[in-house]
Amino acid sequence: MSFLNVNSKNVTIGEEFIESNYNYQTTEVQKTETGITVTPKDMPINFRTKKTPAKTGLMLVGWGGNNGSTVTAALLANKQKMSWETKNGTQDANYFGSITQSAAIRIGQTSTFEEIHIPLKEVVPLVDPNELVIGGWDCSSVNLWSSMKRAKVLEPELQRQLKDQMEVMTPLPAIFDLEFLANNQDERADNVIPLPKAQAVEKVRQDIRDFKAKHELDSVIVLWTANTERFTDVTPGVHDTADNILKALEDNHAELAPSGCYAIASILEGCSYINGAPQNTFVPGIVELASRHNVFIAGDDFKSGQTKMKSAIVEFFVGAGIKPECIASYNHLGNNDGYNLSSPKQFRSKEITKSNVVDDMVASNEILYPDAKKPDHCIVIKYLPYVGDSKRALDEYSFQIFMGGQQTVVMHNTCEDSLLATPLILDLAILCELMQRVEMSTDGGATYEKSNTVLSLLSYLLKAPFVPEGTPVVNALNRQKQCIENVFRALVGLPPENNMLLECKMKQTTKQ
Repeated sequence: MSFLNVNSKNVTIGEEFIESNYNYQTTEVQKTETGITVTPKDMPINFRTKKTPAKTGLMLVGWGGNNGSTVTAALLANKQKMSWETKNGTQDANYFGSITQSAAIRIGQTSTFEEIHIPLKEVVPLVDPNELVIGGWDCSSVNLWSSMKRAKVLEPELQRQLKDQMEVMTPLPAIFDLEFLANNQDERADNVIPLPKAQAVEKVRQDIRDFKAKHELDSVIVLWTANTERFTDVTPGVHDTADNILKALEDNHAELAPSGCYAIASILEGCSYINGAPQNTFVPGIVELASRHNVFIAGDDFKSGQTKMKSAIVEFFVGAGIKPECIASYNHLGNNDGYNLSSPKQFRSKEITKSNVVDDMVASNEILYPDAKKPDHCIVIKYLPYVGDSKRALDEYSFQIFMGGQQTVVMHNTCEDSLLATPLILDLAILCELMQRVEMSTDGGATYEKSNTVLSLLSYLLKAPFVPEGTPVVNALNRQKQCIENVFRALVGLPPENNMLLECKMKQTTKQ
């Protein structure tokens, strides 16, 4: 695969590294009683990116679920360039929905103002999803082909083509605690680790080591795509420090969730951990543990359908000076995620992540919201088995417009839940692997370090972005996407995209 060639004295592309001398321009704002003062700031940053992606394994917690079986099938189908017949004709395997594989980025224009776009994956070297090695754990012992059939996501002919390869794939036993899940999940839990939490974590750590050795991997990323847990009751002396969380593990503390156990195991093995569900896995003690071991963590909850649309729509209307007053969101779905969310405690975890998506956009406009009162916002999720993985999302937005007028926008979104989530899982792993190869320096290259271990760069892919303490939470979809694109540009010494196109707006001729 070819990569971008940058003609600049600020970029060096060697055998091992891409090195960029980058001038990060930002602004510092002071708010006083007399007004606002803005000071432009320049920060020289040296980026150093290893050119060669690591040989990477992706271990999924919940490998036998709808998402896990769909990811596995998609990787096999794409790697082998499979095609299958549908009622609409022949369908080829693809990675649609993945920004790293199917999205393009504007890199500039020619001297005659022809705009040039290239695939995002050609800006810097990324791990090829076809080369990812996949494995993981699940509380259900059925093989991956049976899981795929149970999920009813992919076409029958594709399932038949994949049978021989997926039938021999079986999940490892999982850490399971019904106290954190809906009681109905006990029906499929026949593949669990029957050990106290500390010993279970040691078993998971050994699973990671065995997986890494068997496939001769450089790196393993662990990602939670299992069911939503209820929120952990965060307790001082238990969850507040790294030492306390490790003591809670040794004490087999009841309020240490399975997702927390997997996070601890991953961190202690030096493996990045991504939380694809809404529960509050990243309690302060786990965040501190990740920082202590210099391991990336990222979360929370895949942003695939209704919430992605909501973050785009609200950003647009607030940016247009139109005031969202009321948002009513209804969902029904029939997969096991919906079955688990039919329990109130698990639904509450999801409700929190889906509700907070508009907060930063509301806070950005004091003209529309002088008292900072948020719009009325209601989330409803219902379990209807017949619709399976084909989730229905209905939203009604009520706005206040010019001179007290009203505007109502109603949206109906039918989406294949796992077919939207699967590309996000791949992007999360691919971008995480990239950031494991990126180092930064603010002392002219004398010393380098990785970015903050809370990997907020992945916010575009997540409903409730988990960010370093004291830093802004950004939910606005366009800002999240621009962050990813501009970081890619910075790694190869290109300025951020500002869309001013001043050279096209001036009467004077400019030299390109």
